[in-house]
Parts: sequence; C-alpha cells; structure tokens
Amino acid sequence: MHTTRLLNQETLKPKSVGATLKRLGAYFARYKLALLGIALLLILGTWAQVTAPELIGQTVDCYITPAIAGGISPQGGAPEMMQQMGGESAAQTNCWYNPLPPTTTTTGYIQALGMLVLLIVGLYALGSITGGLQFYLMNWAGQHVLRELRTEIFEHVHRLSLGYYSKNEVGDVMSRITNDTNTIEQVMGFALIQVLSGALLLAWIVYKMFSLNWAYALISISVLPLMIIATVWFSNQARKAFRVTRSELGNINAELQEGISAVREVQAFSREGVNIERFRESNAANRDANIKAISYTSALAPTLEALGFVAIAVVVVVGGIMLLKGAALGGSVVSLGLIVTFLGYAQRFNQPIRQISVMWTNIQNAIAGAERIFEIIDEPIEIIEKPNAKALPAIQGKVAFVDVWAEYNPGEPVLKGINLLAEPGQTVAIVGPTGAGKTTIINLIPRFYDVSKGAIRIDDFDVRDVTLPSLRSQIGIVLQDTFLFSDTVMSNIRFGRPDATDEEVIDAARLAHADSFIERLPQGYDTVLGERGSGLSQGQRQLLAIARAALSNPRILILDEATSSVDTRTERLIQAAMENLMAGRTTFVVAHRLSTIHHADQVLVLNQGEVIERGAHEALLARKGFYYDLYMSQFRRKA
Repeated sequence: MHTTRLLNQETLKPKSVGATLKRLGAYFARYKLALLGIALLLILGTWAQVTAPELIGQTVDCYITPAIAGGISPQGGAPEMMQQMGGESAAQTNCWYNPLPPTTTTTGYIQALGMLVLLIVGLYALGSITGGLQFYLMNWAGQHVLRELRTEIFEHVHRLSLGYYSKNEVGDVMSRITNDTNTIEQVMGFALIQVLSGALLLAWIVYKMFSLNWAYALISISVLPLMIIATVWFSNQARKAFRVTRSELGNINAELQEGISAVREVQAFSREGVNIERFRESNAANRDANIKAISYTSALAPTLEALGFVAIAVVVVVGGIMLLKGAALGGSVVSLGLIVTFLGYAQRFNQPIRQISVMWTNIQNAIAGAERIFEIIDEPIEIIEKPNAKALPAIQGKVAFVDVWAEYNPGEPVLKGINLLAEPGQTVAIVGPTGAGKTTIINLIPRFYDVSKGAIRIDDFDVRDVTLPSLRSQIGIVLQDTFLFSDTVMSNIRFGRPDATDEEVIDAARLAHADSFIERLPQGYDTVLGERGSGLSQGQRQLLAIARAALSNPRILILDEATSSVDTRTERLIQAAMENLMAGRTTFVVAHRLSTIHHADQVLVLNQGEVIERGAHEALLARKGFYYDLYMSQFRRKA
C-alpha cells in the first residue's frame, strides 16, 4: 500500500526539467571563475576537433591529389595537370595553410605536408589536454556544489517539525540525502562535460559544413532529425523510468532501516519470513524499474549508431557521384578533400549525438534525484520564529495553557480547549487512556508543534514570540524511548550542555544514580556506546537520559514515561534523584507509576483531547469518577 502511494507521487506529479537545471545552475554560478575556465577550454577543445577534419581534407586537396595527378618535379614547378588547369586547382584555392606556389620542390612539398600533419596531431593533442582540464575543473566545482547541497539538506531536516517525520519514513529521507546526491555526483564531471562539449561540437560541425558547401551539408545532415527524435523519445522514457528507480530505492532504504532497527521485535514475534518477503518485493520492484530504465538506455546507442552509418553512407554516395561526374553542388565543385572533410564531420556529429544521448540519460537520472532533493529543501518549516522574536530571559517556570486547541491534520483536533496553570515549582501529572492527547500537551510546551488556537505562555511570554533556542534551552526532557549517540558516556550526558566540566557531568550522573553502573563499564565515562546505546539495558539508558536532563539544569522538566522501563528497585533510586531534581522546577509528568502520581500538585485527566477531571490524587480518587476507574483498572496492579 505504501509503495504504491509513493510511486504514484513520484510518477504522476508534474516535473520541470528546466526549473531543476536552472536551480542547480544557481549553485554552480557561485564558482564563476571555474565555469569561465571550463567555457574557454570547451571552446578551444571544440575548435581543435572541428579544425582537424578540415585540415585532413586540405591535406588531400592541397598535397595528395596534386602529387597523384602529376607528381612534383625535383627542380620545382607545379604538376602537369595543375599547369593544364591554370597553375592551381579549384580545390587548392581553399588551402589556408601554406598553399603550394608553382616553384615548390619535392623537399619543400614534403616539409609542408609534414608540418600540416604535425599541426593536425597537435590539434588532437590540444583537444585531449583541454578535455582533461575541463574534467578537473568541472569536478572541482561539482564537489563544492555537492558539499553545499548536502549541508543545506542537513540543516533543513533539522529545522523540520516532528510532524514531517511522523508522515515520512526516515529511510526515504536518508535515501534522498545519500543516494540521490550520489546520482548528481556521478554526472558532475565526465557526463556533464560530455553533454556540453557534444552539444557545442555538434553545432560547430553543422556550421562548418554549411560554410563549406550548404547543399552538401543539407544532404549530409538529413538523418540528423531522426537522431534527435530518437534521442528525445528514448531520453524521456529513460527519465521516467529512472525517477521510479529513485523512488523504489527510497522504499528499499526505508525497509532496511525499519527492519534493522526492529530486529529484536521481528525475531521475538518470528516475523523474519514476512519481513524478508516484503524486502524481496521492494528489491524486485527496484530491479524491474532499473531494468526498464537500462532497456531504454541500451536501445538508444545502437539506434543512433545505425542512423550514423546511414549518414556516412549518404555522404560517401552523394559525394562520390558528384566527384565522378565532375558536377557542382551548392555552387562549387565537390573535391575528394571535401568528401573526406564531410566524412570526418559526419563521423563526428554522430559521436556527440551518441554521447549526449547516453550521458543525457545519466543526467536525467540525476535530475530525478535533484528533484527529490529539492522536494525536501522546499518542504515548508512549520515551526518558525517571528521576525521580531526575542530571546526568552531566565524564567521562573510559570506555564499557562489558555484555551489551547491542537491538530495534526486539519479539521481533526487532538486537543480541545485545554486550560491549565502550573505555578513555578509545581508538578503536573497528565493521565488518560491511549490517544487522549497526553504527549501532545508536552510537545506543545517546547514548541515541537504549534497550537491551532489559543496560546501557551511561560512567565507570561507567548512561546510563539520568543526564539526557539532560548525557549528549549530552559526545558529538560526525558522520554520513554531514550536516544543515545555512538559516543562516550561523558559526551552523551554532556549533549545538552557542551561546556559542562567533567566534574559537573559526574555530579549529574550521581544525582541520577547512574554513576554506579558507569564505573563498572570497561572505560568508565570514556566508554564508547554502540548505536542508540546498544550494550546497555533499557533502565541504564534511562538513567543516562535523566543525568543528561539534570546536567542542563532546566527550569521546566518534561518526563514522558520517564520510569516506565525501569525495574522497581531502580525506580526507587530514580525517584529519589528526581525529587531532588524537581525541587523548585515546574514539572510535567506523563506516567502510569503510582509513585509519580502521588506527589503531583495537580493531576489532569484527559479523554479524547479534553480535560475531564483535575485535582490532587486523593481528591480525584474520592470523587470515584473517570480517574478512579482508571486507577482501579491500571494503577492498582502496578502499585
């Protein structure tokens, strides 16, 4: 179901190649000097490639043909046939490199011919050198662009609200950042240069052919429209197919990320076979999409090659007939040298079309990847600071909810008119059945989400009127699902306060009663934890999270099931530490443990997004209402 939805988004949503290329061009425009160097080298290299066939043709008309026709006298003088023609052939008048005077000797003739051959070799060498320099400069600029793109994406995903990640799979986001940027990297150097140089070479060749003989040029490029049509059609089909492959690769990464992260649950419920089958389906879909894309790419090259042979045949047949008849074409006589020049051009304009078509399919793949990257960059940031937002000063911890409504999907409120006042130092417990809106309330305080109606005030400051860092730096959070980084224990505790000293970190660990197990680790506080804290028990990870919150010394604490994964003995230790930590701080607790609820200054009972009861624990029990029923059905079993 999910795969189908994702594919439909990728294949049916209109895409703009021009807009994407223009946007990528804006990144390259920051490196104008490199682009200028590439442009100059491109022009110089293309000139060399276009000039070489012309000189080869002149070699035939100006040197080889006269020698074959009448020979060169050792004493000098033009060949007999040339003398009969008036001293110089019509073809020889086109020689722009050292045309032979009538008194040229055999030695001078050979020297001139050798110099021309060396010049042709030099042109080919020049083309190779400029090509290498283009490749280096293009890669240099491309790597800088990729660095900026990756940085921009990484910065943007950190600014996106939690709502984005609740609707998008992390694996797909990762695929866009890694695989899609890799597709761009693959064309930054060789492929892009090949397309640019091929396009310029093709245009220059056509121009030269028309300047030499416009009629012969029209005949020679008669196959060109068919080549362009084939290129456009196959490229469009390949681009669509490559877009599907990018989407399918995102699905594979999502399946991998989910399967690896949940490997314990998969094994516990013996779901390996089902997960493997799901992965096989995603992998097969990616295989089929790639095969389809490669089919179009593979079919294009032989199609263009066949049309190229047709073009060469046209040049040879038409030129040969004109030469044998001695007929004029386009107002001038067709010489053997002209045929050789056009034959060289025909071979060369087939080459850029082929390289453009083959490389363009790679560029299409990169464009599809760039579109997906820009989709993330263009994803609107829901939680933004006002232009005139001010830093929240040091707070006392007064929190007020004023007729707060919240919704994740428009028209589907999850909180309905919540009113709440927590004085500094008070503890507010939030209870209720699953889906009642408990987590939503605590997510609104640090402004992970915004209210759709009403306001949340901290010390009479609306949270929407202050800067996010100044707000969140004064709020400590301990969640049920603790996240630890692949770093040392010391760095994990210090995460929220990087400038803390080692002694302060150790004090925080002692406060959370985490120091006893930390000291038993192989390197103590310098022990490097595995991914997400692997190697530690859930309770130990929770203790480190509490130590992290204690070190940040917040004025407001948010504890979401902070002790739910800890055994009874550990809970007693944590509770003692938390009582010290909570002293003088406003604390919001989402918990099912009786010990936490007992000490709360007020308990909010939520059901279907509304506060249906509030008061102290004992008072709520005495009412024998919803809270009493909830307590009797759940809490007593855990007491």
